[in-house]
Amino acid sequence: MTKPIPYGRQNITQEDIDAVVEVLRSDWLTQGPKIREFEEAFKQYVGVKYALAVSNGTAALHLCSIVMDVKPGDKIITTPITFAATANCIRYCGGEVVFADIDPDTYLLDIREVRDILMSAPKGTYKGIIVVDFTGRPTDLECFRTLANEFGLWIIEDACHAPGGYFIDSKRNKQKCGNGQFADLAVFSFHPVKHITTGEGGMITTNNEELYFRLCNLRTHGIQQRQELMQFNHGLWYYEMQELGFNYRITDIQSALGRSQLKRADENLIKRKEIAALYHEALNGKDYIIRQSELIPGHSFHLYVAEFKNRNGLIQYLRNNGINSQVHYIPLHLMPYYRKFGWKEGDLKHSEDYYRHCLSLPIYPTLRHEEQNFVIDKINDFYLHSGNQRKTL
Repeated sequence: MTKPIPYGRQNITQEDIDAVVEVLRSDWLTQGPKIREFEEAFKQYVGVKYALAVSNGTAALHLCSIVMDVKPGDKIITTPITFAATANCIRYCGGEVVFADIDPDTYLLDIREVRDILMSAPKGTYKGIIVVDFTGRPTDLECFRTLANEFGLWIIEDACHAPGGYFIDSKRNKQKCGNGQFADLAVFSFHPVKHITTGEGGMITTNNEELYFRLCNLRTHGIQQRQELMQFNHGLWYYEMQELGFNYRITDIQSALGRSQLKRADENLIKRKEIAALYHEALNGKDYIIRQSELIPGHSFHLYVAEFKNRNGLIQYLRNNGINSQVHYIPLHLMPYYRKFGWKEGDLKHSEDYYRHCLSLPIYPTLRHEEQNFVIDKINDFYLHSGNQRKTL
């Protein structure tokens, strides 16, 4: 291969470029009509009542934490196998992050571990749960909703990996990630390696009107512009800052790109699943594989993860051959920041075992068949010629 193969990348078409250029030639670069068009299209895509576009996925998580009333000392449960923003949003509000271990078969937050944590303390000790649709595999939110109701908790769904993903509920209905049926709020990211990109950007979805309108205010400095909700009204020009908010707005330029990208979402999802299926077939049964992503129908495959023996050696060998794999993720409880709160090695066995072996292989819609075969061939070469299949970390 003459060019390095990344683990993920954006795909920008001429249609995307034309959509952005149209905005650049228009009267609105921000706070204009393209934002609403993107929000309307996205809410239709996931099947939810309300969608609010923001500057990035971290901003989305932060706003969700605020509207769910996270206060200093509040305990929130989440997974350590996620990007830092999932937990950090709780810390922004002064809350306490409590990590629960993952299910080693799915890599998702283990509901049994969460129940054990909740049962070990008086009711009211914990305030909420943030679940993560890690790699694009959807969480069974119906089961988490039942648990949350039992203990009086709210749920935020971090669906940044999973637009287009779904699970089948107990009534055999298809429940799309972020559709608001079981989680109070859901968040998505539009970073360049995600399914849909706006460069940077994010989206919050919900079926709760009250939460939606408060999110609208917080996105723009806490400013209220609905006349019926204002305390005063000095005239047509008047607006009212009613609480301390933020500038977490997205631009019309970004929204035009996102709207254009969304038109290809289903087509690209099919390609991701085809790539995942080829990896699964090629790696299945190999003695150097400990475990790999399952091919379940609702998986949207932002990442294709497998656990390898001698993972560290494999990463270096692939890098030497122009293949940029990645590790998702370093368990958050082992990060120096969270160790300060008492977390240590040995606290979450399954997460730590997963981290020792996990590797995300290249997967994106424009990955060519010959490039994927090159990745697979180099994996096989490493274990065939080095004898490293007999080594473990």
